[in-house]
Amino acid sequence: MAADTAQAAASATKLPPFKRLPFKGPDIEVRRGAKGEVYLFSRTPPGPSPRSIPHLLDEKAAEHPDRPWLKQREANHGPWRQVTYGEAAQITRSLAQALIDRGLGPDAPLLILSGNSIEHALMSLAAQRIGSPATPISMAYSVISTDFAKLKHCFEAVKPKAIFVQTMEPFRKALAILPLEGVSVISADGTPRSEDFYELAKTPATSVVDTAMDWLGPDSVGKYLFTSGSTGMPKPAPQTQGAMTAQIACRLGIEDRGPEHDPNEILQNLDWMPWSHISGGNVNFNGCISLGGIFHIDEGKPMPGLFQTTMKNLREIRPQYFGSAPIAYAMLAEAMEADTEFRDAFFSRMQYMVYGGATLSDDLYDRIQALAIASTGIRIPLTTMYGATETQGVTMVHWQLERVGMVGLPLPGLTLKLVPAGAKMEVRVKGPTVMKGYLNLPEKNAQAFDEEGYYCLGDAVRFSDPEHPEKGLVFDGRVTEDFKLNSGTWVSVGTLRPDIVAACAPLVADAVVCGQDKPFVGALVWPSPVAMKGAMEAAGGDAPTAIGALTREIAEKLATFNATQPGSSRKVARFRVLTSPPSLDAGEITDKGYVNQRVAQDHRAGDVAALFAPEAGAGVVQVA
Repeated sequence: MAADTAQAAASATKLPPFKRLPFKGPDIEVRRGAKGEVYLFSRTPPGPSPRSIPHLLDEKAAEHPDRPWLKQREANHGPWRQVTYGEAAQITRSLAQALIDRGLGPDAPLLILSGNSIEHALMSLAAQRIGSPATPISMAYSVISTDFAKLKHCFEAVKPKAIFVQTMEPFRKALAILPLEGVSVISADGTPRSEDFYELAKTPATSVVDTAMDWLGPDSVGKYLFTSGSTGMPKPAPQTQGAMTAQIACRLGIEDRGPEHDPNEILQNLDWMPWSHISGGNVNFNGCISLGGIFHIDEGKPMPGLFQTTMKNLREIRPQYFGSAPIAYAMLAEAMEADTEFRDAFFSRMQYMVYGGATLSDDLYDRIQALAIASTGIRIPLTTMYGATETQGVTMVHWQLERVGMVGLPLPGLTLKLVPAGAKMEVRVKGPTVMKGYLNLPEKNAQAFDEEGYYCLGDAVRFSDPEHPEKGLVFDGRVTEDFKLNSGTWVSVGTLRPDIVAACAPLVADAVVCGQDKPFVGALVWPSPVAMKGAMEAAGGDAPTAIGALTREIAEKLATFNATQPGSSRKVARFRVLTSPPSLDAGEITDKGYVNQRVAQDHRAGDVAALFAPEAGAGVVQVA
């Protein structure tokens, strides 16, 4: 229904049609509670659920043992090295035996400090085979942090029996502060003070490995993933085999590849997103196994100097879908606008594109569609999935839309509960993908679930069209970040912050929206690296001159933005450009790039005070 409506709208406005999405459209039932609650669930049933992720790997290895499973470049964008599905099944059994020999099991996890790699994946699946929770944590806690507080917290929370690192050198300082007595350290380079991964991979597997795997069930903990720490220290969220396989079943429930689909086509996946987070480590990684796809580990990232690597890989691999954060879409659009050969290679097999973490701007959406039309003659569907570490994926846009900004509708098997919270509707969810509780945190667990057992995400959504719920939900900010001006007017930070960044593009990377109990909205903004570099070059390297020039440009853009806004809750009266980056150690920013609005304001109390002083402080600009 929704897809038909989108196509009809495209026809009416003379726009080319969309490429067909390989998913069924929404079929949603809505129930309303006595206290204003709204319950939504999909009438579409979930698909089949595998027994566990290790069982799924073995199943795919039996089906196509010689098919590559993982590919990774050698250093300096060298040739691809790979491991096949059949090899992975054999190696993970050997590694599982080695881990059993070192005392790992359900109460003795594996901690993984390094980023995505073939060896990381094999260690993770080996641990899961024997019920030992694989626990990848953000590399930032070990190699960027200066006090290692979050690393020590994670170590103490799970009490691992072994630690894996790809290479020892970047992690020596971090390892030195951990109490490693009785803990094995394993590395892929086998340097001193560590055991050699490749020697352990030669361990003859015994029937003990198979017996351990026979005990795996839906409640077996496959992983601990730590929350991003945006509300305090990271919390360990158990990822059971049942929750991870239920996520696969959710997607299989809506899958609809159509008669034109070639059953012999192999999914080519290229992904950089870290496996220490739910999107990269569960949705993308496990999803690729379920489809028997080839997972190319992208060592590029949406950062200056690194995105070129992603471009080279995209040109060669030509994946069927592309997923990343909105910042990558801006880099991608710029690259394709400058290079039509790259553009045509990118779209040659592309079925749909996925964004997450934040919404795309309308301008960027239009640029992507213009590029798709120029290359293929039709538009490309842009979709998104919404969820959390505690829930896997909860909602998805699995139908064609004429706009961005949606979070979609609940996936099969999940029930969404929308609860009135002031003028907003808070999101809560129940279903087989949702954790039962954090590890050893009873007080946090009591706060995390409501009286009906729904997990409280802390975000707000609204209906795109209240009369037609099947048209989807729109993200409406985080409930805890919104505040009132002294006039009693609510400010929706979750919607205003991205609008400020979009209005100031490409000058601003992020913003902190301030003004609780104040007469107006103020903002602290970080200049984008690209804008700062250009300003410094234009100023001959003089930082104050560069900041001054950027400040004037930002003021002009904010004045233009203010002129289009309806009231005080949407207008930025004063702002200040920040010259020091957000601090990971202070909790201002997570390793996923999410800026904690409350923590940033507390950490920069002087900057906030300058915004609202009777006479604007130094560096504070009054916007027209």
